[in-house]
Amino acid sequence: MAGCRGSLCCCCRWCCCCGDRETRTPEELTILGETQEEEDEILPRKDYESLDYDRCINDPYLEVLETMDNKKGRKYEAVKWMMVFAIGVCTGLVGLFVDFFARLFTQLKFGVVQASVEECSQKGCLALSLLELLGFNLTFVFFASLLVLIEPVAAGSGIPEIKCYLNGVKVPGIVRLRTLLCKVFGVLFSVAGGLFVGKEGPMIHSGAVVGAGLPQFQSISLRKIQFNFPYFRSDRDKRDFVSAGAAAGVAAAFGAPIGGTLFSLEEGSSFWNQGLTWRVLFCSMSATFTLNFFRSGIQFGSWGSFQLPGLLNFGEFKCSDSDKKCHLWTAMDLGFFIAMGVIGGLLGATFNCLNKRLAKYRMRNVHPKPKLVRVLESLLVSLVTTVVVFVASMVLGECRQVTSAAQVGNDSIPLQVTSEDVNSSIKTFFCPNETYNDMATLFFNPQESAILQLFHQDSTFSPVTLALFFILYFSLACWTYGISVPSGLFVPSLLCGAAFGRLVANVLKSYIGLGHIYSGTFALIGAAAFLGGVVRMTISLTVILIESTNEITYGLPLMITLMVAKWTGDFFNKGIYDIHVGLRGVPLLEWETEVEMDKLRASDIMEPNLTYVYPHTRIQSLVSILRTTVHHAFPVVTENRGNEREFMKGNQLISNNIKFKKSSILTRAGEQRRRSQSMKSYPSSELRNMCDEHVTSEEPGEKEDLLQQMLERRYTPYPNLYPDQSPSEDWTMEERFRPLTFHGLVLRSQLVTLLVRGVCYSESQSSASQPRLSYAEMAEDYPRYPDIHDLDLTLLNPRMIVDVTPYMNPAPFTVSPNTHVSQVFTLFRTMGLRHLPVVNAVGEIVGVITRHNLTHEFLQARLRQHYQTL
Repeated sequence: MAGCRGSLCCCCRWCCCCGDRETRTPEELTILGETQEEEDEILPRKDYESLDYDRCINDPYLEVLETMDNKKGRKYEAVKWMMVFAIGVCTGLVGLFVDFFARLFTQLKFGVVQASVEECSQKGCLALSLLELLGFNLTFVFFASLLVLIEPVAAGSGIPEIKCYLNGVKVPGIVRLRTLLCKVFGVLFSVAGGLFVGKEGPMIHSGAVVGAGLPQFQSISLRKIQFNFPYFRSDRDKRDFVSAGAAAGVAAAFGAPIGGTLFSLEEGSSFWNQGLTWRVLFCSMSATFTLNFFRSGIQFGSWGSFQLPGLLNFGEFKCSDSDKKCHLWTAMDLGFFIAMGVIGGLLGATFNCLNKRLAKYRMRNVHPKPKLVRVLESLLVSLVTTVVVFVASMVLGECRQVTSAAQVGNDSIPLQVTSEDVNSSIKTFFCPNETYNDMATLFFNPQESAILQLFHQDSTFSPVTLALFFILYFSLACWTYGISVPSGLFVPSLLCGAAFGRLVANVLKSYIGLGHIYSGTFALIGAAAFLGGVVRMTISLTVILIESTNEITYGLPLMITLMVAKWTGDFFNKGIYDIHVGLRGVPLLEWETEVEMDKLRASDIMEPNLTYVYPHTRIQSLVSILRTTVHHAFPVVTENRGNEREFMKGNQLISNNIKFKKSSILTRAGEQRRRSQSMKSYPSSELRNMCDEHVTSEEPGEKEDLLQQMLERRYTPYPNLYPDQSPSEDWTMEERFRPLTFHGLVLRSQLVTLLVRGVCYSESQSSASQPRLSYAEMAEDYPRYPDIHDLDLTLLNPRMIVDVTPYMNPAPFTVSPNTHVSQVFTLFRTMGLRHLPVVNAVGEIVGVITRHNLTHEFLQARLRQHYQTL
């Protein structure tokens, strides 16, 4: 019968007969050994560490504060400003390096292949031209993919990872020097290899790495590079510099320093202050003008003219002098812009949905296989892209008439910067004189040049050509984003959207007869609509596009279009960066919680099973705790053994007061009992049977609550001074979760540092004899603190005692068990906390809240649990 029932559930998994399975929380499924089979459900992983953004105000830190005065404070502030200037200059130089070599390789490739096409078009040997193009592209992509094998974190744009870092999540290797080198060289090979990727997204990651590493004056990859630089040795300071570096990356990519500052505020940083705003803007300005100075000097020979503000320049939007009816945009066009925003949001949601499915397929079928498979996938994408580009350029294009403006050049058409600039030339493959191949002009050029063509080319593009180009480019860009090469998404999205906008303009002009329309404006609005539908940015993207076009009159239509695109896309799914963050299982905290989450309180989401230390603890106990747990902070407690019963016997008033105190104060034992009892309210028959204390059984040993046994920890969390005192199996809930008076928090890194440096005293000595460490000594190993498993235990006397009170944080942020979740969330996210102790009315710690207790998935599970217990 049981076998029949199991097979029935397997066959009818999604039917109502087994619907109770869908009501279980992820915790229940884990307990019962089952997994959630919904494809969209990827729970946040618990192996991600959080960053220590909160200051640990312990005795060594107070000693530093005692030596601080106004003069040292001004010196510290001056060093900060010098560092953000250096970060901006270095980020600009990185952008210059990427742009110079990407353009060099691209010019070499297109120069050779174009000469071959012109020659073979007469001799009929176009297959040879295709082989030449394949040889260039496959070689470049192969090098880019190899660099990702060296440092896997260098794949993609890096924006999701930097967003996680600024949110407070430690992503391994994300800001290392090796990651920067692989990212920089990898992205120039990816762009030169003809993949539908951009170099603007990786510039943001590169700037963030520069911001994280430059103020440290040391490198893990190059261990010999170390300077005695005492400043900025904390995650809190590094976060501010990473914010500045990311903003500098945006500023260098688009020539938009204000947009870069807003990008870092809107999309990246979770924690912000007024002083940081000025430093980030100054860093962005430094990056923009550094890149502008060198690019203008190298390309035009006019050093100091500042003619090229960013890697991507949209040019000047201006109607032709001969067309008196033309306007950049009118009030009537706003209706079309709103409609384009809706369509852009739908297209962006479709792009994100397809890319998410591709990413899941890669996670299941590509990533578990040998690393060579990832290289082969990248080469396959490059092969298909190259063939499609070549065939479409030669076969699917139409010959369009070249206008006089395009022949002689125009101020509004920045196509012919120099006579040797292959990037900004129209293509005339298989077309007679004074005509050009519109498909080849879009496909057989660098992406930046194709964007300029769509923005500023007065000659018409065939609607069929634009539609085919959009479909092919949309499909290949969606397939490309996520392969194992450094790749950005800004430029492909802009080019795809510009083709869509230009198509709308052609339809309105040719078929509806709206002659006043300026095609470049519609191409810009289409680019903004599609990019907004993909990445879901509003404020920063509006300012970036305004600064890139240098046209303030576009502010209103761009803002309206981006807002509509975001609202439309959010109705279906998240932005592309949030999707990839979720696929990695990163416990990212949103800006705020949902309204219904306020039905929960801190006691509902906290972790009551605590691993703690005493103010004075033996080395043997500390080593045992550090080696058997993965926690990164431990409450420092003393046991609270009151004698209320004796007081209650003498006076009824005192007795009533004590009874009220006991009834209103949450304890760890009471909370654990409530949680174990609440599991009985679930509709699942298996859980009801497990939790039923009155189920009769043939074996008397199975009368205990099996689910509670599964929930209980199997290691002992009690660091007794005498190791022979271990918890007994006969202990009651009150004994196992006995009251603990909270005194502070001590970090794992601090405990390991104390053990490595031999900070302890013997039982026959006073704790005052224990050696004292300074703040510089405690932070000397930052950011790679020693691991407890690398500790040589033969050098330690297990009976020695460590006094942790000088090094703990005696006054961390705490909350009451009755605090609503919205208040907990705001405090945790705003202050950049890593651990939030829950302390009751009499100073007893009853639980700890971490980032994982505040993720959307965890809160949803707790809310379902709350509804079931009502």
